[in-house]
Amino acid sequence: MKSMTSSFRCLPALLALFLATVGPLAAVEPETGLVGAWRGGVQFKTGSFAAVKDLEFMYVFNAGGTMTESSNYDSAPPVAPAYGIWRQTGPGRFQAKYTFYWTKPPGSFEEIAKGGGWNPGGHGVLVQDITLARDGRSFKSVLTLEMFNHAGTLVEPKAEATARGTRLEF
Repeated sequence: MKSMTSSFRCLPALLALFLATVGPLAAVEPETGLVGAWRGGVQFKTGSFAAVKDLEFMYVFNAGGTMTESSNYDSAPPVAPAYGIWRQTGPGRFQAKYTFYWTKPPGSFEEIAKGGGWNPGGHGVLVQDITLARDGRSFKSVLTLEMFNHAGTLVEPKAEATARGTRLEF
């Protein structure tokens, strides 16, 4: 009877050892959170982009906390992609802040003929609060946009938008 009691005393230690080795194997796929490539729609409620009804963003959120965003309007007028940073603010919640440069249209056709064109106008700053779906395959968000000229002066009131995104998958 005494040997059976000492065997039961070892049982918690053996169970803990077993769970420690099998536990990591149970996680088939690592938690990726926001890291990855996404495609989504954006609808501004206010500001100069409110009239645009088909605005789409492509995002890449990198593991190190950097990101890139490009839209289906990047070439009209020529606008570079946005670059920025992101962070986790809570379970399934994230915040991204990214900046892009915008161009001003030429004053006339003669300006283009003389070698001018779409010169730098300033920059825009987007701040996006993202809520990831439980399955990690989509998100909903709200974002703001501020547009600045070369001198860093705000050129229009802060614009507000809602957005949704879907993770790109094979």
